[in-house]
Amino acid sequence: MDCAALTEFLQREFAQVADDFEVLAVTATGVDIRLRVAGRHLRPGGTVSGPAMFALADVALYLAILSRIGPVALAVTTNCAIDFMRRPAAGRDLIAEARLLKLGRVLAVGDALIRSEGEDAPVARAGLTYSIPPGA
Repeated sequence: MDCAALTEFLQREFAQVADDFEVLAVTATGVDIRLRVAGRHLRPGGTVSGPAMFALADVALYLAILSRIGPVALAVTTNCAIDFMRRPAAGRDLIAEARLLKLGRVLAVGDALIRSEGEDAPVARAGLTYSIPPGA
């Protein structure tokens, strides 16, 4: 699936959150995704919340998997570990670079590196495992 197909899939299957995300690129190893940071993503003190960063990592790897196997809505997260390394830059969107490390018949493993837009230093890193339904 390319950027347009992934965007359409998000709009159709996850309309409740689709407008929060923008598919920037399908790469050789995964996808790049933007979280359009809004007030609802902030915690007290004005920084992007951990749950918002988790959502970005989760959506990014999910779409990386779908970019390879097609629109399989029932692929699900089975594990996630996330390290929060520094405070995101104020007033900037977040960009996740999701990378597939293994894509098997029943499991996919990957990671997502999250940065504030325009910054080199990562704000978070997540490792995720997904279960792929039979027949996908």
